[in-house]
Amino acid sequence: MLREALRFKRLYLAGAVLLTILATPLFAQSNGVSPTNIFAPDSTPAHSIFRLSIFELEVEGAIFVVVFSLLAYAVTKFRQRRKDDDTEPPQVYGSNQMEIAWTVLPVLIVVVLFLTTAQVIHRVQDARRPAGTTEVTVVAHQFWWEYRYPQYGFVTANELHVPVSDLQTPTPTYLGLLSADVDHSFWVPRLAGKTDLIPNHPNTMWIDPQETGIFLGQCSQYCGTQHAKMLQRVYVQTKDDFDKWVHAQQQPAVVDPSVAAGGALFIAKACFACHTVRGTPAMGVVGPDLTHLMSRDTIGSGAVPNTPENLRNWVHDPAIFKPGTLMPKPDLTDAELAQITAYLSTLR
Repeated sequence: MLREALRFKRLYLAGAVLLTILATPLFAQSNGVSPTNIFAPDSTPAHSIFRLSIFELEVEGAIFVVVFSLLAYAVTKFRQRRKDDDTEPPQVYGSNQMEIAWTVLPVLIVVVLFLTTAQVIHRVQDARRPAGTTEVTVVAHQFWWEYRYPQYGFVTANELHVPVSDLQTPTPTYLGLLSADVDHSFWVPRLAGKTDLIPNHPNTMWIDPQETGIFLGQCSQYCGTQHAKMLQRVYVQTKDDFDKWVHAQQQPAVVDPSVAAGGALFIAKACFACHTVRGTPAMGVVGPDLTHLMSRDTIGSGAVPNTPENLRNWVHDPAIFKPGTLMPKPDLTDAELAQITAYLSTLR
């Protein structure tokens, strides 16, 4: 009976491990199903974390199978007691072999998990910066993202653009992480692990996405009432497309004479105190840079699509889309609202 139980335990353990190994590529093949799919890593840090997670899952699964099998065997083997047997089972008051086993084995497991985790942390955090590295400073605000490109001399908001990286000649993007107010956390699951942004404590991370597309993320540290709508959009582009985007972002705003009245109202209503529109007197740094506002797909850090109607409603009252946002409702007439919206719609 004992021999059969041990054979069943070994088969059960082997089957569970094999199932985990076979399931891994199935998860990975779900690439494209969700832009936040943690089982479809597309950057070296994300791949490292994914492999570590699968390894730990296999170890923990093996422990579960062993313990569960032993419990199942004990319950099955000794589930009944003979009615005519009133004798007590052998009384064991100590076993050096058992005590050594249940002490040494957990220690070995913990040491293995510690060393593999430390290796991944070292590989990610201490990676060298090759030539061609793109550097971006990420500043988290309640409740939006500011992206500064010091290499190129411009600032944008809410939508991060980076070049695709080639495994043969990596061109990673290094992110310097800062917070302007409270604790935030930068997390794009397919590109890297969760990294915190803490006031007065600069942090860093890097990504090297290996395919083009849009990767979505989320502030993953509760930061206030609109934490859930502090979304992240990472646009991974070919080198040529990225260079074109950079060139366009470096240009000052082109003010259409037909909306000059709206531009004047933008200054008169003190919008310039919070927002920058390069090439105009507006030089505020409290809110997002609006120089190329209409080149973005969303408004309010992914809250709503960037359409003329949504833009008008946002200017009229941002709390319609984001209750608790720090942007105040401006005092505008319908005519003034239309003029400012028309002006902002030309900022491409």
